[in-house]
Amino acid sequence: MACEGLAAERGSRTLFTEIGVSLAPGEVVRLTGPNGSGKSTLLRILAGLLPPSAGEVRRNGKLSYLGHANGFDAQRSLGAEFRFWGADLAALGRFGLSALVDLPMRSLSQGQQRRAALARLAASGAGIWLLDEPGAGLDDANLSNLDRVIADHAEAGGAALIATHRETRFAESKILDLGARA
Repeated sequence: MACEGLAAERGSRTLFTEIGVSLAPGEVVRLTGPNGSGKSTLLRILAGLLPPSAGEVRRNGKLSYLGHANGFDAQRSLGAEFRFWGADLAALGRFGLSALVDLPMRSLSQGQQRRAALARLAASGAGIWLLDEPGAGLDDANLSNLDRVIADHAEAGGAALIATHRETRFAESKILDLGARA
């Protein structure tokens, strides 16, 4: 995946201009910047959910996006959600959720729902991950697990662009700071 010359506006306000970034197999790029700098907007543009004001995005391979919402039906059980998305239930074990497969999503805590979303992402088979604050709602132990999952993804040849305000425990290949562009 690569983009060049990307620009985005919200109303009459320019969020960013002339953004260029590429993701090669095995690369992890950390996207930083203050609130309102356009991190979420950039990820949505790269995922194809929003059009850019200018520029071009080239996507190659299967892509998976995880935004602020986890994207589950609150009425379904965790297991039913995984079956709906075609995800392997075994991925739940990596996030300590195997015993919760029969519980409705609405009964899971925010952290459990986020871990379920991350397990679904890991089971997606997508080579490119676009993650918007993936550690939101996670405790320290699960943040460490998230970092290991991202590092494992990169070691297996996957790529990730991750918007985050926190220091990560994996070695990113690059940092794209939208705050430095303001």
